[in-house]
Amino acid sequence: MKPYVVAITGASGVIYGVRLVEVLAEQRIPVELVVSDTAKIVMKEELGSEADFKKQSVSIHDLHDFTAPIASGSYPTAGMVIIPCSMGTLGAIASGLSQNLIHRAADCTIKEGRKLILVPRETPLSAIHLENMLKLARLGVKIVPPMPAFYSAQEKISDLVDFVVGKVLDQMGVPHALYPRWVGKAA
Repeated sequence: MKPYVVAITGASGVIYGVRLVEVLAEQRIPVELVVSDTAKIVMKEELGSEADFKKQSVSIHDLHDFTAPIASGSYPTAGMVIIPCSMGTLGAIASGLSQNLIHRAADCTIKEGRKLILVPRETPLSAIHLENMLKLARLGVKIVPPMPAFYSAQEKISDLVDFVVGKVLDQMGVPHALYPRWVGKAA
């Protein structure tokens, strides 16, 4: 089974990335993980500590390691998810910059025609943000803003997180039961 590349950047909402890695590990889907330096700071702020990904069976790569296998398009992957995706990362990808391993892996994903999913975390959005997202969407990149639904009467923050992660898994083609599907209104 080809691995998914998962990157967690320094935008607010690192819990989405942590939960995605957890769900993929539970399903024994291989993960090649990159966590930005800023994401590690945000994790401490938002979660109280850095996430311990060593408990899961994931391959962890340093942000600055351009010798990692995911820095080459010849390394076969199922695709890549950047969750959350900072606007700096999104802008670098839209501009074709490869300043770190996350940018380079995204560049490889696009050039090889593989699935790239971005979960941008910023509000309000500027015209620059929107133009960068549009540019990437026109290239086939899936833009999945973390906008939870409320039709299932979620009771906890974890329910809202699971909804967003479920939407990402839908784009990845990974089956899940993280949220109840809308089946229409009962008569």
